[in-house]
Amino acid sequence: MSKPILFSGIQPTGNLHIGNYLGAVKNWVTLQNSGEYDCFFSVVDYHSLTGNMTAEERREQITRTVIELLAAGIDPEKSTLFVQSHVPEHTELAWIFNSLTPMAELERMTQYKDKSTQQAKNINAGLFTYPVLQVADVLLYHGTHVPVGEDQVQHIELVRDVARWFNNRYGNYFPETDVLLTHIPRVKSLLEPTKKMSKSKGQGHVIELADEPESIANKLKKAVTASEGEEGSPGVENLLLLLKEFGSAGDYTAFSAAEKEGTVRYGDLKQVLAESIATYFADFRKKRAALLQDNTTVTAIMESGAKKAGDVAKETMDRVRKMVGVR
Repeated sequence: MSKPILFSGIQPTGNLHIGNYLGAVKNWVTLQNSGEYDCFFSVVDYHSLTGNMTAEERREQITRTVIELLAAGIDPEKSTLFVQSHVPEHTELAWIFNSLTPMAELERMTQYKDKSTQQAKNINAGLFTYPVLQVADVLLYHGTHVPVGEDQVQHIELVRDVARWFNNRYGNYFPETDVLLTHIPRVKSLLEPTKKMSKSKGQGHVIELADEPESIANKLKKAVTASEGEEGSPGVENLLLLLKEFGSAGDYTAFSAAEKEGTVRYGDLKQVLAESIATYFADFRKKRAALLQDNTTVTAIMESGAKKAGDVAKETMDRVRKMVGVR
């Protein structure tokens, strides 16, 4: 009996940071290693075209994202890891789905509203149809499950809707994808702890997986905590969340108790957290450095992943073309 098919993707928009790791990559590795799913993980570079990167930046970042996913534990022997643009059927299927998707459905998508606000001078058509390409990403591989947090459920509802619209019009073919709802820690900016951690705010707001121990310590020294006597500070809550994820259970318990008692020393908390994060990603940094020097291996992995994904995509599109009456 075949396994459920799991699909997920990540944009190549900068080095992975701990928010990306806790929000997606760590869970991908767990799901991959469970052996319960046939996993497809993609660096979705076509999606990044809606942003403001240069061609040079994008080209470099695509390869770096692949390298960082490998260093973080994605295993090309267990999963299909590939770059979206290496499988052109993604955009072909997206166009067919564009022709089925009502504009009203896209107008209500929160991601379009959010991205339009973030890049007010570059509100392009791609931002509007972005969710349809996401649908194609999933259904091209007949994805039965997509791991998401609660804030992304709306996108999987669209995947299910588009599959239903296609099936009703052309005949039953695509599955109605299920959400694999996962707990995603809400990692906040180090300098603005009421807001989500994001590279777009600047380097001081994020801790990247590749940051050296000294850089991690320096960033955490500047992290916002609480004013004296203040309780329930978002900044302290964020630091404790990170300690829970990357530190020892004993350290987390001790600092949490000290915070409740009002005796916590924030300098000590930051130092222990910096050491914990640096230790946690020591193996990642070592693997990443080796892969950055091994272009032959990385290229071979990318080519192999594109071949595996492409074989499935070609089969899907052969069938879809016949069903919709083209070619």
